[in-house]
Amino acid sequence: MEYTAAILLSYLIGSSSMSWYLSKIKKVNLRAGGSGNLGASNAVALMGWKAGILVGVHDIGKSILAVLLAQMLFPGVEYIGAVAGVSSVLGHIFPFYLKFKGGKGFASYLGMTIALNWRLALVILLIVVLVTLITDYIVVGTVTTVLSVPTYLGITSHSWILAAILCVATVVILYKHRENYVRIYNGTELGFRGVSKGKHRVK
Repeated sequence: MEYTAAILLSYLIGSSSMSWYLSKIKKVNLRAGGSGNLGASNAVALMGWKAGILVGVHDIGKSILAVLLAQMLFPGVEYIGAVAGVSSVLGHIFPFYLKFKGGKGFASYLGMTIALNWRLALVILLIVVLVTLITDYIVVGTVTTVLSVPTYLGITSHSWILAAILCVATVVILYKHRENYVRIYNGTELGFRGVSKGKHRVK
């Protein structure tokens, strides 16, 4: 019963989409440009840094809220934080009121990681920044994150169950970025520097 409640509540929290709210206010169709998704990086590309930062903070914050709220409501229930975090990430990726087409989940995944182990999150964030700057591809930092988190937490907690729960979100995020891999291979992926300069900005 606790897991069901945590899953539903966290999914609803995760389905909140700041990028969609801002796109309606600014009258920008995020589906029509950039990566075509409702995430922070596309918000930067199409609406500018201020919008992108707001979206990123919101997406990180909602997963932190989902994890902490579940742990507060259901104290002592094993893996409840991880279950809530994954549910929030899936809510971000598959929001019910947007025909299950949301963002790609990285910011929400980072928020989940912060709530579960903030020290690990700081290390991961540093690695992501370095990897992104070196490769110029945000997706490389994303892949590094979603593979590292379940591996590290699974090993340090000696729990394959925890790793398996987190890997649900990992697998979905890796799948959602499949088009990025193809664009990198074809040399058509918009790099971090291109996003920061707003090359796909809607006028």
